[in-house]
Amino acid sequence: MKFNLRLLDCFALTCDGRPVSVPHSAQRLLAFLALHPHPLRRAQVAGSLWLDSPEERAHASLRSALWRVQQAGADVIEVRDAQLSLAPSVRVDYREATALSRALLDGPAPDLQAVADWATLAGELLPDWDEEWVIVEREHQRHLSLHAMETLSERMLAAGTRSQALEVALAVFAREPLRETAHRLMIRVHLADGNSFEAIRQYHLYERLTLTRIGLPPSAQMRELVSGLLPEELALPGAAA
Repeated sequence: MKFNLRLLDCFALTCDGRPVSVPHSAQRLLAFLALHPHPLRRAQVAGSLWLDSPEERAHASLRSALWRVQQAGADVIEVRDAQLSLAPSVRVDYREATALSRALLDGPAPDLQAVADWATLAGELLPDWDEEWVIVEREHQRHLSLHAMETLSERMLAAGTRSQALEVALAVFAREPLRETAHRLMIRVHLADGNSFEAIRQYHLYERLTLTRIGLPPSAQMRELVSGLLPEELALPGAAA
């Protein structure tokens, strides 16, 4: 049996492609273990997931969650002595996206064909969950994936695959509309394609967004990209205000 655990954009557990239904307490346990690559002590898991409960009650809740996972027919948790971990055979989209992000940022440039599944980088970690341990990891994943997508878009642009570079930059923009580096990437792609109108249009889109939402003009780096395309007075800081 092949289990897949999805944590990006929503929670979903499947076995051989079929959904496996588990209650929320079991979902929390699976997600917590999936966010940690190494085995965790039972006491650490219980104390983190049931932070406001007395120790004995927290351990009872953990035992209940483990039982519920087993009742669902999901053999996905390894229990060894006083430690718990997600079974290594379980495929987790969050872990794959994290590994791809780090490969793009830290390692030698991978073959662009090898990152065909880059769209997983655009996913958000359990967006509807508001627990602190999720929020902290979500913010880390957000920064990591956005930087990785921009790096990938830069490499695609340098390799001449401009339509793919634009697609990745657009994914960054969709997730963070005020992220100037994404807008600069899109402008550079348009300019490389010879689409001056699209470049100017993208500049003005960002200018409206940033002036309206945070009251700041585009940076000097952004203005420099289009300095030869705009009348001099419009390329000055705050000219559209």
